[in-house]
Amino acid sequence: MNWQVPLSDLDFGLEEYEAVQRVLKSGWISMGPETELFEREFAEYLGVDHAIAVSSGTAALHLSLAGLGIGPGDEVIVPSLTFCATVNAIVYTGAVPVFADIDGLHDLNISTASIEQRLTSRTRAILVVHYGGFACRMDQITRIADDNGLLLVEDAAHAPGSAFHGRKLGTWGDAGCFSFFSNKNMATAEGGMIATANPELAERLKRLRSHGMTSLTWQRHRGHSFSYDVVETGYNYRMDDIRAALGRVQLAKLEKNNARRREIFGLLREGLAQEQGMAVPFSDCDLNESSCHLFPVILASSNMREGFMAEMKKQGVQTSIHYPPVHRFTYYSRIPSHDIPLTEDAASREVSLPLFPSMTRDQAELTVQAAIHSLKTAHCSKGAVV
Repeated sequence: MNWQVPLSDLDFGLEEYEAVQRVLKSGWISMGPETELFEREFAEYLGVDHAIAVSSGTAALHLSLAGLGIGPGDEVIVPSLTFCATVNAIVYTGAVPVFADIDGLHDLNISTASIEQRLTSRTRAILVVHYGGFACRMDQITRIADDNGLLLVEDAAHAPGSAFHGRKLGTWGDAGCFSFFSNKNMATAEGGMIATANPELAERLKRLRSHGMTSLTWQRHRGHSFSYDVVETGYNYRMDDIRAALGRVQLAKLEKNNARRREIFGLLREGLAQEQGMAVPFSDCDLNESSCHLFPVILASSNMREGFMAEMKKQGVQTSIHYPPVHRFTYYSRIPSHDIPLTEDAASREVSLPLFPSMTRDQAELTVQAAIHSLKTAHCSKGAVV
């Protein structure tokens, strides 16, 4: 469909094309020098010692949990209001996801109180998700992890460039995981990154991403070794130099693009501030510390969502849902879960509106006016006021 305002859009230009051409002409396209440069630059940007490039955000999550020793019999506390990959990564290791609730309709991130309620003798780790690029309460969550001897992993797929109290997200836990899928703030088509301050973990992650091998093809190509050993079961989670080249250009644009996202977020929030039929989460958050990956709204009534989204489509504005709660999916419904009423409520009423750095003011205004019109058409202004 030819949307007047798509949900997201790529910011690719001449720099990306030239970067890819440079790698193609180099004669080396698999993991190699470009990936090493990308890792170094990403680590410097975050202010962390180590960054390990991988094939996807999902690979980053799985590799982090596996590298930290999460396995069968362990419980990992995680939100249900997230993309299924977050929870799939836990299951890959043989561990059990334990779903915690969110803070509320004003803050769609995991609740620290709910985390504490889920702690058992089998709890091994907490996996937080910085929803939409807005920070979880990392001061409180790191305290919980430290007090209980737990590992802490951050799903920062939405949050490259976001911070909490001035410290970049993805650097608070034992590992921080990023995604470079095509709709993310940094896009390489597919790709991911793990950030860590732990040198031993970093070395293990590098082995695990490439079959547990002690040397890579690029290292042998440079004459650093003639053969290799396999010291543990690993995976094929490598990034290639083509995507790394894209990532380096996208990283250089990140601050500018995040600033533009914050500007558009502010325009949308201001335009919808007086609408009684919806509320905008994170309204009291400092946008200067957010990557503003998503613009979620909470409708006044769940039974109005389908009508609202259908009317937005008629207006040429694409919308989406972030997210269907994981514990409601057929596969995960077999796992016993605690009551998470705030998650259930938010998930039934959330709609995401378009937000991307090349979005024009005219498109932002069209989105606001379409939302106001769609609320009236779908009678969303009736019912409970959020």
